[in-house]
Amino acid sequence: MDAAAQLVYCGIDPLCRSSLPYRGLSSSCSSSSSLKKLRIRRKNGVVRAIATEPKPSESKTTTRPVNGIPKPVNGSSMRMQDVSQEIKRVRAQMEENEDLAILMRGLRGQNLKDSLFADDNIKLRLVEVDESSEFLPLVYDPASISAYWGKRPRAVATRIVQLTSVAGGFLSRLAWDVINKKVKENEVARAIELREIVTSLGPAYIKLGQALSIRPDILSPVAMVELQKLCDKVPSFPDDVAMALIEEELGEPWPNIYSELSPSPIAAASLGQVYKGRLKENGDLVAVKVQRPFVLETVTVDLFIIRNLGLVLRKFPQISIDVVGLVDEWAARFFEELDYVNEGENGTLFAEMMKKDLPQVVVPKTYSKYTSRKVLTTGWIDGEKLSQSTASDVGDLVNVGVICYLKQLLDTGFFHADPHPGNLIRTPDGKLAVLDFGLVTKLTDDQKYGMIEAISHLIHRDYGAIVKDFVKLGFIPDGVNLQPILPVLAKVFDQALEGGGAKNLNFQELASDLAQITFDYPFRIPPYFALIIRAIGVLEGIALVGNSDFAIVDEAYPYIAQRLLTDESPRLRSALRYTIYGKSGVFDAERFIDVMQAFENFITAAKSGGGESLNGRMAELGILQSQTNSIIPFPSSAYQTEQPIQTRAALAFLLSDKGNFFREFLLDEIVKGIDALTREQLVQIMAFLGIGNAIPVFSMVPAAFVPIRPAALVPYVTEEDRIILNNVQKIIQFLAAGTASNQGLEGASVPRVIQELLPVLPGLSAKVLPEILSRLTSRVMARLIRDALL
Repeated sequence: MDAAAQLVYCGIDPLCRSSLPYRGLSSSCSSSSSLKKLRIRRKNGVVRAIATEPKPSESKTTTRPVNGIPKPVNGSSMRMQDVSQEIKRVRAQMEENEDLAILMRGLRGQNLKDSLFADDNIKLRLVEVDESSEFLPLVYDPASISAYWGKRPRAVATRIVQLTSVAGGFLSRLAWDVINKKVKENEVARAIELREIVTSLGPAYIKLGQALSIRPDILSPVAMVELQKLCDKVPSFPDDVAMALIEEELGEPWPNIYSELSPSPIAAASLGQVYKGRLKENGDLVAVKVQRPFVLETVTVDLFIIRNLGLVLRKFPQISIDVVGLVDEWAARFFEELDYVNEGENGTLFAEMMKKDLPQVVVPKTYSKYTSRKVLTTGWIDGEKLSQSTASDVGDLVNVGVICYLKQLLDTGFFHADPHPGNLIRTPDGKLAVLDFGLVTKLTDDQKYGMIEAISHLIHRDYGAIVKDFVKLGFIPDGVNLQPILPVLAKVFDQALEGGGAKNLNFQELASDLAQITFDYPFRIPPYFALIIRAIGVLEGIALVGNSDFAIVDEAYPYIAQRLLTDESPRLRSALRYTIYGKSGVFDAERFIDVMQAFENFITAAKSGGGESLNGRMAELGILQSQTNSIIPFPSSAYQTEQPIQTRAALAFLLSDKGNFFREFLLDEIVKGIDALTREQLVQIMAFLGIGNAIPVFSMVPAAFVPIRPAALVPYVTEEDRIILNNVQKIIQFLAAGTASNQGLEGASVPRVIQELLPVLPGLSAKVLPEILSRLTSRVMARLIRDALL
């Protein structure tokens, strides 16, 4: 899991890093580091921590303050490989804490076991009404729901009795634990009891429990782990009821549609259950999902009751949680899951978005002809859960999964929001199948681009920009004065990402520094970010089974580099320039190499799982085709070939049409390098000829005949030129290394690279050479005019 997600485990809000111990969670992140006691306050549904003891007078930070903002001792930016190592150290340190280890396994989906699913003797309590539900809304509408159930007080009263009879005993036992100070002692038993109660209360509470199971800012680790067991199976409903519903929804008996159908469901979830069948018309194997009866009635009456309770609680100012707002936000998305037509369309859209870039990701085909609001027919996919597979390519498929979810998150904005282990399947032919599209979320461009911009700002430790990113991303409300946050935020990031990781973090001081800010400013985890944490956690959990050294940043940053290099949006092009140049506007060769190496790692990951053999568009980003147009005559045999150019992926991208922007972006540096190299060579030639100082020679010419400063005619090399030459040398070494023969930097060979690139040089000369000559001429003339006349 990335640094943000891991700090969530530690009671630290993933971006603002507010140090907030969660209920039931030890206040330490390691056995050697502990927090002073904190008073927990809640305001507007946000946990706030106030230190009860003063902070120590001395600080053990690794930063020096500048204008109130700590400045890193060891430079202003960091390499991704360093961040990766720090994340691994932080993760290892956090896993030493038992509560945190349980929580991390839970978010990764590693606590799920087949034997832990709902027992058969647990019965779902549904609201069965004789009246038609046609007047209930199919899209969440609180007013319509209130109007419907307001006219049916007897049914509402019956449901309230059900809820109180089931939950009353649990609440009384919980109160007894609080009175007798046995909350911690009985925490596991109460969490199990809570899961069983939630299961018995029906779909609305099951889905609410699932939503809370990924919110460490609301529940304790033990409660989260138990509620995560709601994510796979619950008790099934009678098969004859399911068959009758198929006939009602599709308009004919099921034997007229399916030549065979399993006698009992192969899986049962909170909203429906799945049968395996075969279509009569073409013999295709299919999965048939049938919705539970009375789901809409039960869900809406529960929402009616909870929402009205929230309206009552609003009258008590001491209760700051906005129940109505939370219910409305959650229910709108929940209603989408009740429509299987919508789910089928989501799957079809998802498959369309993936098939060109990631053909190794497959989605069950939706048979629209045999799909209705309560019955969904999709293609059957054989395979095993990726989390349980022992195949040798699981690691490759995890990499594909990371790319798949990052593409959803940062590119399409169409995010599969239910990524528990049961929905990620390894097919027999080694592909990654993604199932269940009932719950999806859509991200705005501000959210997509904002996350990439925040990463660029974090790389250069531009904390002022990062705080503004938090506002765009929904972690901080608009209109908040951000200046007081900057020094604390800078300290948090600098301590977390430099020098020793968690072992050097002074949590006691950190909590004290953050206390007043977390009280004054309402930081929150946006719902979409909680889903992101869950998705990343599941993928990391699967990967760690086979590779204990796995770090999500190693797979995530390559995708981000690819997006920066290939996306044509002005915001991401600006983010790319910022990533390479930083705030100072000075080209950073190390950062350039960092981005290009990450891009090559992305190409490797995109090729895995069959991406290369399936001609996936992402896998082909590092392929360079020969070109024949040229302004310089080349022997035709040198470049006439139908085969892709075999050279380093980074170099191939820079020379390809896809790399046009980045190549243009680098032309100034190329021109600066040629200019500096030329003057350096002239200086060396003059030194070789014994002309150490030519200015006296030019000074013999009367100024009346030559109205220029003589020094302008003498080549010289500045310190800036030496930096440029050093950058050029690093870039050439990088691009010339590891080509077709996969050599390292020590094996850099410019002649070999030129030989490999002969087929593409003609076309490249036509595109680049005129621009280089134009810019070089302009640069030389500008310098001569400046030095000679100004």
